Amino acid sequence: MFPTAAADDLTGRVALVTGANHGIGAATAVALARLGAAVLVSYLRLADPADPGIPDTYRRNRAGDATEVVERVRAVGGRVVPVEADLADPAVPARLFDIAERELGTVDILVNNASGWLADTFKPAAVDRHGRTLRPVSAESFDTQFAVDARAGALLIAEFARRNVAAQRGWGRVVSLTSGGGDGFPEEVSYGAAKAALVNYTLSAARELAPFGITANAVHPPVTDTGWVTEEVRAAVDDDPHLLRVAEPEEVAEVIVFLAGESGRLVTGNVVQLR
Repeated sequence: MFPTAAADDLTGRVALVTGANHGIGAATAVALARLGAAVLVSYLRLADPADPGIPDTYRRNRAGDATEVVERVRAVGGRVVPVEADLADPAVPARLFDIAERELGTVDILVNNASGWLADTFKPAAVDRHGRTLRPVSAESFDTQFAVDARAGALLIAEFARRNVAAQRGWGRVVSLTSGGGDGFPEEVSYGAAKAALVNYTLSAARELAPFGITANAVHPPVTDTGWVTEEVRAAVDDDPHLLRVAEPEEVAEVIVFLAGESGRLVTGNVVQLR
């Protein structure tokens, strides 16, 4: 477990967490609130079509609102503002910061967790290695993925930087969630490419914003059970010597919160690979 010492008291800090109605985003919102941060929870209810390779639990999680995470945040004594918004709309990032500033204050912590995830491929294949439906790479699959993971991530970082610096906070944290890797992401090629762009934006922010007391890092979670993990996936993880096990969202949130706290003040410009 990462330390949560007195130095990591986030009382008075404001966090914006995207994709926070379930999974890693929800766990992160609760973990930040537990340390005293006020949290704006951004989310979008998604109506995914039935897919034989994806458990119904995951579809229900993605279709849900923020009621549960709001209750969890309030249960630990946190202040929370839920906002449903589609990050594919380029006007949304600024609107989220407007709401956060009006309701909670200047944002100190930005967690780019939301994703427009889909599985696409260059192969002539209808399903992926986990039995999930595949589609060919197309303008539509590119736009769906890049609008949220790359463009929205960039606009959120830009809004965060502009407002944080203007407010002379002298302290800030950006944490972006990524996936895939340097060798690409077969069967999730647009997802991997969009996440690579987000990592590049985040690492650029680390260098440009360091003089203003802002750190920026990316976290690469391991296979994490947000509802999509099947027994076949668990078996594949067990057989992979590079992976430890399937993680829980709360375990990934611990790392994010470490980077978002004072203990992570010297950690910037990194991609933190979890196994």
